[in-house]
Amino acid sequence: MELRTMTQMVAIASHGHMTRAAQELGVSQPALSAALRKLEGELGTAIFHRTGHGVELTEAGRVFLEHAQVTLRAAEQTSEAVRSLVGLESGSIKVGAGATATGYLLPRAIHAVRDEYPGLRFSIREAGSSAVAQGVISGELDLGIVTLPMSQPREDELMVVREIRDELRLIVPPGHRLDGKRSFAWKDLQGEAVVAFEAGSAVRALIDSAASEAGVNLEVVMELRSIESIVQMVNAKIGVGFVSKFGLPEKAGVRARGGGLMRTLGVIRRRDRFPSPAVGAFERALLHGH
Repeated sequence: MELRTMTQMVAIASHGHMTRAAQELGVSQPALSAALRKLEGELGTAIFHRTGHGVELTEAGRVFLEHAQVTLRAAEQTSEAVRSLVGLESGSIKVGAGATATGYLLPRAIHAVRDEYPGLRFSIREAGSSAVAQGVISGELDLGIVTLPMSQPREDELMVVREIRDELRLIVPPGHRLDGKRSFAWKDLQGEAVVAFEAGSAVRALIDSAASEAGVNLEVVMELRSIESIVQMVNAKIGVGFVSKFGLPEKAGVRARGGGLMRTLGVIRRRDRFPSPAVGAFERALLHGH
């Protein structure tokens, strides 16, 4: 049975009329009727009832139509996959990441891959590490960038494709006593107003843990998700804040003494899924960019 025959039968079922289906397909009505008779002969049963107004599916016809539509969709997906593999003519890439990666790591990689494959489309979801990891596990996202280590159910279904080292640096208002300093001790922040990332985020947990280990309780006066918002609030002298080095000019920000406040970002995807050509191209661009 040919795909063309299935397409013809789907068109007849859609219109409920032989002549209108023939017009859509660009064939003569007798030729379409002949194709229908041949198919019904092969199946040994009628798939359409002839009525005074056109045709209607028989019970056998409804079963045939259901399977024909599945087959035609699979054939189209196969063709799309081959076209994408040959020239990456089209494709979509769904990526989830936190504020740092969304604002400072993804743009360069997206520019690089779209420069080479302008037909690719991107869907970017900004969310915390836990939500991103769950999105990758569920299949809603192709790739994710999260703070490592991960700690959540089903994390064994994920693989880390690449690790990216990051450093969180202190930023202070102009004229602050730490302005221009190269490093700070956690005790320097005792009693300081802090503009922080939202509670529950991986970045916030890292900062709170480091301060707590040093015996310092940070006085958080504002919680935000956006790096740019934190920078603006600090410049407005609301308090001091912490942001990724990727969101700062080179060598800007004040480092924590003792080696800096470091974290590891991981590019993740499902362990059991081979990336599509589009996702593979973006993954390579992302990994080579940092």
